[in-house]
Amino acid sequence: MHTMGRKNNTNVSDFFLLGLTDSEVIRLVLFSLFLLIYLITVLGNAGMMLVIQLDLQLHTPMYFFLSHLSFLDLSYSTVITPKTLENLLTSNKYISFGGCFTQMFFFLLLIVSECFLLCSMAYGRYLAICNPLQYPVVMSRTLCHSLIMASYLIGFFDATLSVLSMNTLHFCDSNVVHHFFCDTTPVLVLSCTDTHDIETMLSILAGFNVMASVSTISLSYGSILFNILKINSSSGKRKAFSTCASHLLGVSIFFGSISFSYLKPSKSYSLGKDQVASVFYTIVIPMLNPLIYSLRNKEVKNAVIRVMQRRESTKHLR
Repeated sequence: MHTMGRKNNTNVSDFFLLGLTDSEVIRLVLFSLFLLIYLITVLGNAGMMLVIQLDLQLHTPMYFFLSHLSFLDLSYSTVITPKTLENLLTSNKYISFGGCFTQMFFFLLLIVSECFLLCSMAYGRYLAICNPLQYPVVMSRTLCHSLIMASYLIGFFDATLSVLSMNTLHFCDSNVVHHFFCDTTPVLVLSCTDTHDIETMLSILAGFNVMASVSTISLSYGSILFNILKINSSSGKRKAFSTCASHLLGVSIFFGSISFSYLKPSKSYSLGKDQVASVFYTIVIPMLNPLIYSLRNKEVKNAVIRVMQRRESTKHLR
């Protein structure tokens, strides 16, 4: 049995990640499953970025945003999944104090950036469907880069403020994190100092991020659906509804699981329920997004074919 608690210390040098389960059999099953999901995530998202970069016909605002979505999904999955796989396979579940807060910082930076990137994507889709004539003018290269920069800056501000605030806390009763990665809530509950002010600040930040994102996306897709209902062609309606439904499904799972985890007091943290929600937005969603947003798209499939044909032509020329 590991010595998981540390008494009479004002600070701890490391944390013990309790993980998802104590059962060795279940851990092996989860390791195999998560490894497969991670490999699909890497191949799907890296493949999307490569195809978008290589095919000039995909150099449009929509695919510009999709390439950044793939980058964020691949990045925050990589921040979480490899350590989770190590913990499932070995008995060494410790992570250093600095490593824990580094993981927390990059996770928050990337996940918050994705929230606002999804807003930009929804706004772009709204313009493309509801105001197609204005779309090329409004969605200029400058605006696209500005929206991306704003998403990353908001993520950086949120992560910096959250981690610097939590780094002032003292951890003296236990170093056991009841989670499979260093998230804010399970680390916050370990502190032996008053966390009320920090918890309030984190709740405000999370509430702003989720509500601002969900409101923007809801308004955008609400307008899109209203315009879809005006389409006379039944086949056109079905195609538009199918596309929007798949995108809304991805957004709903992402924001639903995040809201469940972050929009509540730390005292109501539940090991089982919160971990299930966390698995969705840290491990499953990064794998699903390429399927939901890109790989079902005929333009992407055609782009893959063009890239492969160019590669074959280059081989023959050699």
